Amino acid sequence: MTKRNHRSLTRGLWLFAAGSFVFGFALVPLYDVLCDVTGYGNRSRLAEASEVIESPVTDRLVTVEFISTAPTVGKWEFSPAVRSMEVQPGKLYEAHFHTQNLRAHSVIAQAIPSISPLQATQYFQKTECFCFTPQAFEAEQSREFTVRFIVDPKLPATIDRLTLGYAMYDAKEGSG
Repeated sequence: MTKRNHRSLTRGLWLFAAGSFVFGFALVPLYDVLCDVTGYGNRSRLAEASEVIESPVTDRLVTVEFISTAPTVGKWEFSPAVRSMEVQPGKLYEAHFHTQNLRAHSVIAQAIPSISPLQATQYFQKTECFCFTPQAFEAEQSREFTVRFIVDPKLPATIDRLTLGYAMYDAKEGSG
């Protein structure tokens, strides 16, 4: 009776292991079907979404102001190249920021963006930004950073001025 129980248990465990193995391989096509049905994680839709399609609104201008702060006073020089620019919603623009590590050792920094007014956040799209990843600086190194952005033409007509602000924080001090 004990051998029969062991044989039955062993067979059940083998079937369970084989079923788990087959299920693991079936997850990829199941995930693709789920993505197609829901629209989430669909690789083709993500690729389409990453492409910027410019459709400027020629009869409207929005002022975008740029500000910067470095909460670690005396350790950074951080400023926009221009204080503001007038943009047409739907057109791709670039803005530049000058950054310098004022310390005598290397450091890793992270820029944290903010957009105001808050209700305009969903209409301001950054296609390329130095804020997406931490930035490594050598001792006293200077760098120019670029942010590429587009203001959505669906921006409410009541909003004619946006502010894009960045705060530069030490992400992790380098060994120096």
